[in-house]
Order: sequence, then C-alpha cells, then structure tokens
Amino acid sequence: MGKLKFTLGLLFIALTILVFWDLMVVSILAGEGGVLYKRFSGTVIDKVYKEKLYVIFPWNIMTKYNLRVMEERVSFEVLSKQALKIELLISIRYRPDPNTLGILHQRIGPDYLNSVVIPEVEAVIRRYFGQFSDEEIYTSKKAILENIVNDAEKRLSDKYIILDDLIVRKITFPPTVEEAIQSKIRQYHKYKEHEYRIEKEKLEARRKEIEAGGISKYKDIISRNITDQYLVWEGIQATKEIAQSPNSKIVIVGGGKNGLPLILNTPQDNNINSQNINHLDNNNTNIDNNHSVTNILQDTKSKVTNNAKK
Repeated sequence: MGKLKFTLGLLFIALTILVFWDLMVVSILAGEGGVLYKRFSGTVIDKVYKEKLYVIFPWNIMTKYNLRVMEERVSFEVLSKQALKIELLISIRYRPDPNTLGILHQRIGPDYLNSVVIPEVEAVIRRYFGQFSDEEIYTSKKAILENIVNDAEKRLSDKYIILDDLIVRKITFPPTVEEAIQSKIRQYHKYKEHEYRIEKEKLEARRKEIEAGGISKYKDIISRNITDQYLVWEGIQATKEIAQSPNSKIVIVGGGKNGLPLILNTPQDNNINSQNINHLDNNNTNIDNNHSVTNILQDTKSKVTNNAKK
C-alpha cells in the first residue's frame, strides 16, 4: 500500500511538471533579458535575469525582452512653419536600457515601441519641423536632424529606452515647392560664382600692379648703376672670350670713341679677301699680321681702363 502511494505521488509530480513545464522552465537566450513578476509580491525591478535556464513557480511570470539594437521604419506627415505638408520616412534605431528593464516592464510594458518610442520621436519631429520654413528644412536637414536626435534621445532616456540613431531616409516636398526651392538654390550658387570671379580678378589686378612696380624699381636701379664705361668693359670681356675660341674669325676694333669690337664670322664673312681690308676709319687700328687678335683686345682694354680712371 505504501509503495502504491509513493508511486502515485511520483506520477502526480511528473504529470504536474509535464503540464506546467512551459510555465516553470524559462530559457533566457543570447541578447535577451528577463523580468520576473511574482504573483504575491509584484515585479522584481532590481534584478535582470540574464542568459540562462531558470526554474520558477508556475504562478509567476517571466517576461523576456530583446536587448539588441532594433530598427523600425515609420512614415508620417508633418507641417512646416508655412503649414506645408511634408512626407517623412525615418528609421528609428533603439533598444531598452538593461539597467532599468524592470522599471520599463512595470511602468510601460513590452509594447514600448508603439506606446513610447514612435509617439515621442514623432512629437519631437513635428515640433522642430514646425519651427522652420520649407527652404530651411530643404537646405538645413542635417542640422535640424541633429537637434531632433538630441532631444528625442533625452526624452526616451527618461522612459528607460536608449535611442541609438534616428535616420531621415526620405523627405518629400510638393513638386511645385521643391522646384521653386531648387531654382532659388541654383540662383544663389550662380551669384556666389560671380562673386568668386570678381574677387579673383581683383586679386589678379593687384598681382599685376605689384609686378609692374617691381619691374619699374628694377629698371631704376639698373639705370642708375650701369655707365658707358661699364658697358664697354663688358663688351670687351665678351669679345675676348670669343676671340680665344678655336673658331676662325675677324675682329675689327674701333668704330668711334666708345665703339665695341665687330666680329665677322658668317659664311659670307669668311669669303672676304683680307687683302681688300686696307684701312679703317680714323679711329680704327691697323691690324698687323704679326699681331694676334688677343693682343689687340688687351691693348684696347688698357685704353678703356685708363680713360675710365681719368
């Protein structure tokens, strides 16, 4: 009789476990967090049940939350400052705060996306878009979005939800308004282009003015420092170097008081008969066959130097 009672007891326990298995054994998977509600004491808000297998009483309830980043795409219409309807398509990336998961479950519940996230984000977007005109929204979308994200992030954090990002995927204006805005933007960029060209021409004129001043100053310095004696001296030095080259040539020294030597070395000059050169002008020096060209240049150099010293 005792064995029968024991066997019946084991069968009852086994049957109870089998019936209430889903209520008693709870598996918290990777990326999840659990919140336990106790039938007789309420929600456990100071503990988050992490990845593990748990056995609880069948009258208690374990609610699981996805702690990973989730994305929800939402589309709705907003009004600009000018009461123009603008269609928006946005992506909300969010996740519950694991540190306050128990409070979120107690005060908001598992459907926090529809009850908190979307309404809060929509309220912030409507408020900000209502402060700007159509053109400001069209040209300053990035700055407006940054303000919206910051404000929405703060408001959701007060509701125990973390907003990872808010992406405006599409903004649709009425066709007539969009064309008018784009036309105004094109005109603005043309105006800026003309301003740039004018500024460029001003800088180029300034550069040419500075360049002309430098050239004028350079000429003044050169004209004050170059004398006739200096030019004659340089001419003699150059002629001397040419005369010392191995190429054949005829050098005529003279041609006036400060005349420079004349070098004849062209093909037709080579055909000139040296016997036809009998005399030069009054100031020319006769070239003796026994004197080299180099000696004549050195004599002329000495004369120019003496004149310069006098």
